[in-house]
Amino acid sequence: MNRRYVTADVFTDEKFKGNPVAIVLDAAGLSTSQMQAIASEFAYSETTFVLPPRDAANTAWVRIFTPSREIPFAGHPNIGTAFALAAKAEACQKRLPDLLVFEELAGLVPVNQLKEGETVVGAELIAPEPLAQLSQVCANRVAACLSLSADDVRIDAHAPQVASVGLPFLVVELASRDALRRCVPDLVAFKGLLPIDGAVSIYAYTRDIDRIRAGNACDLEARMFTPRMTEDPATGSATAAIAALIAHVRGLPELSLCVAQGVDMGRPSILFARVDSYGGRTRIRVGGKCVSVMEGSFQLEGDK
Repeated sequence: MNRRYVTADVFTDEKFKGNPVAIVLDAAGLSTSQMQAIASEFAYSETTFVLPPRDAANTAWVRIFTPSREIPFAGHPNIGTAFALAAKAEACQKRLPDLLVFEELAGLVPVNQLKEGETVVGAELIAPEPLAQLSQVCANRVAACLSLSADDVRIDAHAPQVASVGLPFLVVELASRDALRRCVPDLVAFKGLLPIDGAVSIYAYTRDIDRIRAGNACDLEARMFTPRMTEDPATGSATAAIAALIAHVRGLPELSLCVAQGVDMGRPSILFARVDSYGGRTRIRVGGKCVSVMEGSFQLEGDK
C-alpha cells in the first residue's frame, strides 16, 4: 500500500521557517521498528505516526519518534499533526471538530484548532501533565554544557532544573541575549551531566531580548539543544514547561507568554504559551501557526 505523508513547518506562517515535522497519515500496521526507521530517514527532530484511536471517543492514536527514540509527548509534532489532519479534511470538503484529542504515551492530549475565519492556520494544545519540578543542577555544570561561564547563568528566579509537563527538559535562564547567542553545545559536558530525571536536552532562555520579533511583542527568547548536538528550532513542550515554571515561581494563577526561538539558526519561530485555571485545575497550553510544505507517499517491502 502507498502510505501518505505530509510535512508542515510549525510555529510560523512562512515556509522553511519554524520547526518542520513529518506526519505519516496512514500508519496502521507499521511496527515500532519500522516507525523508528522512517523517523530516522526523515531526520527531522520528530516524526508522527497517525493510527486509529483505541477509544472511539478520541480523534487518533499518535506516536512520536525522534531519529533515535520514541517519546511520550512533544509540542510541535502535536500542533503540526492537528494542523495536517484539519488541512486534509478541508481538502476533502470535510470538517473536523474544533477540539481534537490524541492518545499518546503521556496520556490524552487535547488540541484546539486555530482559525482565521473558516481557515485553519495552526493549533494549540493542552499539556497532558501538571508541572513537575525535578532535580536542580549547579550553574557551572549547565554553563559548561553550553560552552558558557557560570556568570552567564541567572539564578535569581530559579536555579537550573529539570521541569516537565509531559516531557522533561533541563531548563536554564541566561543573563543576557549575548549569552544565548554564544551557546554552543559541548558533547563531553553533556555526557557528564545528562540524562537526569529523564531529561536529555537543555532549554536555555533569556528575558534580555529585543521585544519585537516578526511583529509580535515577545517576552522571552530561547534555544534548545539535543544530545545529538543539534538545535531545535521551536520546542513546544519545553515552552509549556517554562511557562508553568515561571507562573509557579512568581506565584501567578495566570500567565501568557510570547516566546521567540530558532532565530540564531535561521529558522525563526513564534510560540504562545498560557497558564490558567479551569475547573479547579491548572491548564498549561502552547500553540502557534503552521504552514503546509510537502506531501508524498512511500511503500515498504511487504506492504499490500
